Amino acid sequence: MSIQEPTFTFGIEEEYHLVDIETRALAPAPAKLMDRCKNILGDQVSPEFFRSQIEIGTRVCHSFAEGREELSRLRSAIAKEASELGLAPIAASTHPFAPKSALVTTPKERYLELARDFAGIGRRLAICGMHTHVGIEDPELRVDLMNQVRYFLPHLLMFSTSSPFWEGEDTGMKSYRLAIFHGLPRTGLPQRFESFGAFQRTVNVLIEGGVIEDASKIWWDLRPSNRFPTLEQRVTDVATHLDDALAIAALYVCLLRMLYRLRRSNQSWRTYPAFLISENVWRAQRYSVHDKLFDLGTGKLVAFRDLAEELIGLVAEDAAALGCETEISHLRNIAQLGTSADRQVIRFEAELAAGETREDAHKAVVDQLIEETVAGL
Repeated sequence: MSIQEPTFTFGIEEEYHLVDIETRALAPAPAKLMDRCKNILGDQVSPEFFRSQIEIGTRVCHSFAEGREELSRLRSAIAKEASELGLAPIAASTHPFAPKSALVTTPKERYLELARDFAGIGRRLAICGMHTHVGIEDPELRVDLMNQVRYFLPHLLMFSTSSPFWEGEDTGMKSYRLAIFHGLPRTGLPQRFESFGAFQRTVNVLIEGGVIEDASKIWWDLRPSNRFPTLEQRVTDVATHLDDALAIAALYVCLLRMLYRLRRSNQSWRTYPAFLISENVWRAQRYSVHDKLFDLGTGKLVAFRDLAEELIGLVAEDAAALGCETEISHLRNIAQLGTSADRQVIRFEAELAAGETREDAHKAVVDQLIEETVAGL
């Protein structure tokens, strides 16, 4: 049976924290902020689990020029409307110093139900992520590519890390967000599935048993979307810089196209046990771009900068075909200069070294995040 060639269209979802411009603390969004944003952006903006969060989603994008315009427009609109109410969005996966006791759940039935279900873990979910959907219209191909692209989830996470702090402490990790999120059920790496039918049967066990209503409550780091004919990656932190976000999305689309090319040649990327891939996810959470990942093909730890160059070469043909060579080339900048998490820690330590209090050092980190979130829009 022939497989329908994917469109490789894509969409990006980003979640932001809202902070008070004066105190730099998390701030529950007043109802009129959401009303204003919806008047401008329609269903491209929505509330999130806590009232101090807001989510945007691009339209279906056919090019990365379109993706850039969409993200820029959405970030700009949120920032403008928030500023008129004394607030600002920050594209970071955790807030540098907010205590979880300050969080207020959004009064929406779905979120209230989740809060009851998640109990204590739910009270820690002040985390934001970036999800990328890619159009893979054939469901069998969607699952086949899911099995293969799992290998690259740690690489995507490496480039995105933006959550080194939790409740005022430097956790020593670059993506503390994922450590929190993986405490929930139905998260982490998906298992390998032989077919789309096998995936559906597995999920239906929980649906028919009354555990979940539908597949939207499967929160794996990678999943077939329940709403769209897409393969959705959910492993990445939200990237503070717009250019970083676009580069990460471009890499994900290019990897899927590369794997599809292999399939057309009757080849496939070797699938590895989730146990081994999870080891690299941990290394990405802990160290990000300035350390090493385990190259499962050679069985050796390899400097991530070298792996980044290999990735860029691996998808060069796909980047040319998709017109995203600039975005893919930007991955070198991230690998060399670091991620938002690195910049946050550097700023915090520099402020302390200059004699600032921890409180003021944390505020300086928030100020940096506010600036970087809208830089280049």
